Amino acid sequence: MTEKTVSVPAISCGHCVKTIEREVGELPGVDGVSSDLASRRVTVRWDESRTSWDEVDALLDEIGYPAEK
Repeated sequence: MTEKTVSVPAISCGHCVKTIEREVGELPGVDGVSSDLASRRVTVRWDESRTSWDEVDALLDEIGYPAEK
């Protein structure tokens, strides 16, 4: 498992947190997602043999919560 934490400035409410956790959590190989409203950070744990970080990053962009580059 690989884990990465990124800053997501667009997180502004509890709905944002739930949306990110639900959508990213549905990707194959994702074992855990936690979003923190106070710090506006997202931590994802996934199996690199099933999903790449680029796929996670692209999904965050697609759902309106791009990770800070």
